[in-house]
Amino acid sequence: MEQLEVVLGDAGSEATVFWQAARAGRFILPKCTDCGQVHWYPRAVCPFCLSSAIEWQESRGLGQVYASTLFRRADVPYVIAYVELDEGPRMLTKIMTADMASVAIGQRVEVHFATDEAVSGSYPVFRPIGTS
Repeated sequence: MEQLEVVLGDAGSEATVFWQAARAGRFILPKCTDCGQVHWYPRAVCPFCLSSAIEWQESRGLGQVYASTLFRRADVPYVIAYVELDEGPRMLTKIMTADMASVAIGQRVEVHFATDEAVSGSYPVFRPIGTS
């Protein structure tokens, strides 16, 4: 089967700044300077007040599992989850852990950066806090 390369943060994308920061091991989020709300996914207009006054802020990369599912039938099983970040927004992401069945709603997680042969650059994933 042909291997496709995924390029994160193509030039011109509203998420380009996010992917550039991720490649440098930084986790940043868009924040509206008019209403003060942090949001996810990056976009040019605030989804709360429709302002275009958006800036990027550093995130501690902490949150909790809001919902998750374990894909057991994949070639290599994995967990996908919505993580509710401490800053407020929810982000769809992958949970990296050896004990996939232990991922639970409300579990505290922290950001880590993963790389993959099919992905150009690093991307954020989350791990349960207290695991390596």
